[in-house]
Parts: sequence; C-alpha cells; structure tokens
Amino acid sequence: MKVSRRLAERRVAHVRESTVRPEWPRRTNGRAGAGYAPAVTAERPEIRYRRPTEADYRAIVTVVNDWWGGRPIDVLLPRLWLQHFTRTSWVGESDTGRLAGFLVGFLSPDRPAEAYCHLVAANPNLRRMGIGSELYERFFADGRAGGRTRVVAVTWPGNRVAIAFHRALGFEPEAGPGTQNLYGTPAYPAYDAEREDRTVLVRSL
Repeated sequence: MKVSRRLAERRVAHVRESTVRPEWPRRTNGRAGAGYAPAVTAERPEIRYRRPTEADYRAIVTVVNDWWGGRPIDVLLPRLWLQHFTRTSWVGESDTGRLAGFLVGFLSPDRPAEAYCHLVAANPNLRRMGIGSELYERFFADGRAGGRTRVVAVTWPGNRVAIAFHRALGFEPEAGPGTQNLYGTPAYPAYDAEREDRTVLVRSL
C-alpha cells in the first residue's frame, strides 16, 4: 500500500509541474513582453506553421511525454482536442516534416474576453529558436480576430522556467483576492482538484 501510494503521489507531482512546456526567449531592453529576441541559431530549420488536424494526434501524443521530461502529459491531451479545437490551435513543422512544436488553445465560449492556451511546447532539440513565441503570436492573432482582449494560461507556481517564458511574452501572474505567494509567484492554492496549486498567467491583447 505504501509503495502504491508513493507511486500515485509521484505521478500527480509530475503532472502538476506544467501544462506549458516553454522554450526560453531572451529579453532585451529590460522590458517583459516587448523587445525580447529569441536565441535563433544557424541550425534552425525553416518552420512552417499550419492548423492541426485529427491526423496529427498520434505524432503529437507519442512525443508529448518526452517533451515534458518524461512526465505523463498525454493524459491532458485526449483526441478530442484535435477534433474540436483545431481552428484556434497550431502546429509547427520543419522543412522535412518533423514536428517542431504545437499549441492547443481555444476562444472561451463562456468568457467572451478570453482566449485560453491549454498546452504549448517546442521540440527539445529546437528550443531557444523562437518556436514557442511564434506559436503564441499566431494564437494572439486568433484571439484578436475573435474579439478577445486577453490570453490566459495556467501552470504550477514552482515551474520557474514556464513562468519566466510567459513573462518574457508579456504575461503576468494574476494576483489579488484568493492568491498566495507560492514558490515566489502569486498563485491560487488548491486551484484544481482541491489540492493542486496553480498560477494563472494573463496577457492583454
């Protein structure tokens, strides 16, 4: 029983770390979200961005756990996301057809001012090349076209890399009533399932 409980707790800890797998943009001019420059290198391939289809599901779900360092993120990406949310989601491919990154998001039907990013990730071998920020720029454009005024993403407050990545794109952690300073970041305790702490990141469009 003790072993099974430890394994279950370890699985929860893995999943909670992030729904956002970032790559690191560099900031310049000392301003978050303005003037940052991704660290593009000579090895960057040509990236083509397009809308995903259900046919992309297997290619994404078979790599997503590896892209998150072995954490079981595939449970957060059932097939329905590529059946019902493709018009506001994106995939990036190299010129050889290799998956370079993806973003799954939607325009909230209940919160007409919001666009929500569910998952975003870049291929670990292609990070620091601006792919994550380019995916987000396309999603920002979807939000503006849909009359949205802000984009929301959620992550574990201890995921410093994801939070720094989003800050560089102009996101700020939601603070105020109900939040606490957890791991040095404003967050909502017991936000999900009455036990999972979450930082809500918001960017104006």
